Amino acid sequence: MESQEGSAKDETPEKKSLEIEGDVDDEPAETLGERLWGLTEMFPETVRNTTANIAENTTSGIKHLYGFSRSLFWIVFSSSIILFAPVIFEVERAQLEEMQRNQQKQILLGPNTAMSGGGGGGMPLMPPIIR
Repeated sequence: MESQEGSAKDETPEKKSLEIEGDVDDEPAETLGERLWGLTEMFPETVRNTTANIAENTTSGIKHLYGFSRSLFWIVFSSSIILFAPVIFEVERAQLEEMQRNQQKQILLGPNTAMSGGGGGGMPLMPPIIR
């Protein structure tokens, strides 16, 4: 029985793939970089130099653009803080003073006065009747 099991295992797809891979292992393994470098030999020297220059210039351009965008962002952000911070502080101060005035009115004249804006009593005036 063991001989039958052994012969059945020899014909499995795993065993066949190992045998196929064993044939390829006789050659030295190439890395991806080595394969790409080998492909460059099929192009003329001018094409290789032009491609290398384009790649270097593109990389350099992207680095300079990134540095410029960082500087520009810093200038815009810091300028906006310097220009708009005093305005924001003044608006906040004005709102605080208005709240304090309303609170003083409420304390002196009663709760309905501060909310109605100084009108008489707490009742709104009726609109005039037009005929």
